[in-house]
Amino acid sequence: MKIKDMMYVALFAAVMAVLGLLPPIPLPFIPVPITVQTLGVMLAGSILGARLGGLSLLIFGIIVTAGAPLLSGGRGGLAVLVSPTGGYFLSWPIAAFVIGYLVQRVSTRINLWKLILINAVGGVLIIYAIGIPYMSIITDVPIGKAALGNVSFLPGDLLKVVVASLIAIRILKVNPHMLHRTSSRSHKA
Repeated sequence: MKIKDMMYVALFAAVMAVLGLLPPIPLPFIPVPITVQTLGVMLAGSILGARLGGLSLLIFGIIVTAGAPLLSGGRGGLAVLVSPTGGYFLSWPIAAFVIGYLVQRVSTRINLWKLILINAVGGVLIIYAIGIPYMSIITDVPIGKAALGNVSFLPGDLLKVVVASLIAIRILKVNPHMLHRTSSRSHKA
């Protein structure tokens, strides 16, 4: 892996940590707070592509599970994995990878609307598909009730989809070769 790629991976892990400084917004009817960190997941996948975006979130996840209090509200450690938010947290590298993969597939004809759709699929649907059943199991709440509680996240998540897409499209227009570089197989140290 090139030094530049390592720097991008570290940069987006740091972006996730900075987004974790913003306090969570607790909701009285669901044990999962509103946070801004899913914005970082969407940005990592959209800008870095599948491999580097997923890797940046995987490294962030390892650092958090090792004990660094980098999640919103200062949480960290293995306890995160057995909390109601554990499934959402575990979905982040997968979501970033899926977003990056889809962006790379359409990179030559990417536009804002495609990016919004891709971020909605990867940054909302994938995260919900993993997070909701996990929360349901951990909290012993029926999956339908858990899914209904997640409806409260949709307005904020859709706003994050649009913001991430706007930022990513600007970066990709300024540096159109970014995705082609990160998706190439010829990476040397």
